[in-house]
Amino acid sequence: MEYRYVGRSGLRVTPICMGTMSFGTWSDKKESFRILDRSFDRGINFFDTAEVYPVPPTVELTGRTEEIFGEWLKNKPRDAVIVATKVAGAAGGWFVPPIRHGLTAIDRHHVERAVEGSLRRMGVDYIDLYQVHWPDPIVPMAESMDALDRLVDSGKVRYLGTSNETSYGLTKSNMIAEYEGLARFESIQNNFSLLNRRFLDELAQACRNEKVSLLPYSPIGGGVLSGKYNDGKSPPNTRFGDYQRSNPRQQVMARRFVNEGTLASTAKYVEIARQAGMSPVTLATRWSMEFDFVASTIIGARTADQLDESLAALDVELSAEVKAACDEVHNQFPYPMG
Repeated sequence: MEYRYVGRSGLRVTPICMGTMSFGTWSDKKESFRILDRSFDRGINFFDTAEVYPVPPTVELTGRTEEIFGEWLKNKPRDAVIVATKVAGAAGGWFVPPIRHGLTAIDRHHVERAVEGSLRRMGVDYIDLYQVHWPDPIVPMAESMDALDRLVDSGKVRYLGTSNETSYGLTKSNMIAEYEGLARFESIQNNFSLLNRRFLDELAQACRNEKVSLLPYSPIGGGVLSGKYNDGKSPPNTRFGDYQRSNPRQQVMARRFVNEGTLASTAKYVEIARQAGMSPVTLATRWSMEFDFVASTIIGARTADQLDESLAALDVELSAEVKAACDEVHNQFPYPMG
């Protein structure tokens, strides 16, 4: 198994990370354990969760994913598993997290409350990578970085990361950390896939220059790149199939991922994968692993059987011809995801 370092940290992780956001909703505990066992047995050592999981987040279920993961982790050697979780970002705007009465912020109070809750639910005494789930536009960055640094000093957290962040937010936060002698962000977890290459616009160069690693999420576009939504399909028991039949907010999210541009692009990627002798899921997952600034690609699954095509990306190589064909599709549909 290949291992890669996360940023300038001592974390050596597998090129695939197992995401857990379905644990407790779309995947019950038994199936979640099967997913975790299959990925661990395949050699995966990196697992990502969050205090607000599972999705869709609700007051009743918030934290259930960490509980399920923690119960599974009790039977594994702790030092063999790299555990990543996240503190919910600031309330307001697009999403109010159903935790701490929706009054969350990236300040000392909420960061300390959040990390204590995650440690308790997972039954661990330290977290390897602690990430800000999304930025806080109100609390000064210096205050947020100081609050996070205290967790590192206390030994409760080994390293820090951020998520859903901009070039400005990433570089300014790390500049503050450098000047103030604080722990910095070693990773950034953003959406990155064949359908969403926006990370390449600016953030890729920021990561290269600042030695920060991307942990891409949604490498198969929330399942769209599997092709299951093409030809007018809206399958039941699928993420965006369910969203399309849900509340207006989730319908908007579904349209962002499932639209004329993404479906036209996906049809071409499916054909490229077929000609290359692999599934479109394998193609999309492997593509996201090919960049020098990527440490580990976060995959997800509702069932253990869905893992096979994603994990197959560990064993394939993409030829120059396949990469060029993918780039040509991007040239035709530069930004199909809204």
